[in-house]
Amino acid sequence: MVALVSTVAYLGLEARPVEVQCQLAPGMPRFAVVGLPDKAVGESRERVQAALSAMGLALPPKRITVNLSPADLPKEGSHYDLPIALALLAAMGVTDAEQLGDYVAVGELALDGRIVASPGVLLAALHARSSERGLICPASQGAEAGWASGVPVVAAPDLVSLLNHLKGTAALPAPPPGEVAARRPAPDLRQVKGQETARRALEIAAAGNHNLLMVGPPGSGKSLLASCLPGILPPLSPAEALEVSMVASVAGALEGGRISRERPFRAPHHSASMAALTGGGENRQVN
Repeated sequence: MVALVSTVAYLGLEARPVEVQCQLAPGMPRFAVVGLPDKAVGESRERVQAALSAMGLALPPKRITVNLSPADLPKEGSHYDLPIALALLAAMGVTDAEQLGDYVAVGELALDGRIVASPGVLLAALHARSSERGLICPASQGAEAGWASGVPVVAAPDLVSLLNHLKGTAALPAPPPGEVAARRPAPDLRQVKGQETARRALEIAAAGNHNLLMVGPPGSGKSLLASCLPGILPPLSPAEALEVSMVASVAGALEGGRISRERPFRAPHHSASMAALTGGGENRQVN
């Protein structure tokens, strides 16, 4: 039997559909994950096996093959743990495989069966909305997923609660609605003394949505003036706030599902290289 569960792969701010296929076949017992998995995805075998053991379940003595399709798309991240576990449970007959077809699943598994947070849940929720499916995600990220309006969200704290919900024996509560983050104190133009020409340039750039280049000797106030610019810009529109929050979600920095309406501001050092400005290498949380 082959069980199928839908999940996503993150490519920048795009969520690509991925189908988790699990097959149990006769033969020497083994557990293989294929489909260009990275180290974190390959290690999901140990986390899934430990989580099932914490539930009192053992892996069947068969050849277990998990394929992440499309096989030529690289798979990165720990959010594949939950869909792999659900596909395996469906192949074992523990849960209904047909019912899982109505959901997109993301989440990392702890060794005791808890479903813990993983980056990118907001992107997965938007993908689930576009594909007219529900979303299964960690309980701690239910509010984050709720920003994708119209998506049925199942926010589960652990595998046992999730299976009971799917069987209809103990329904999980709806996740709390997301909140808008409170405005944080930031530099204000009132702190700038003098600099009438520079202040006027900031106001024109903010009013007309223009680019601005500041050139001057060290200590002339360029950094202070730049940090004051977000304070005179209008709040983010709902669409802009959602786009900024998608970046924070992928970076794992969307705490408590709180969306900010403030304009983001980054202050790289003047000696930063082009690669440091544009990004590259491993994913790092943005401070």
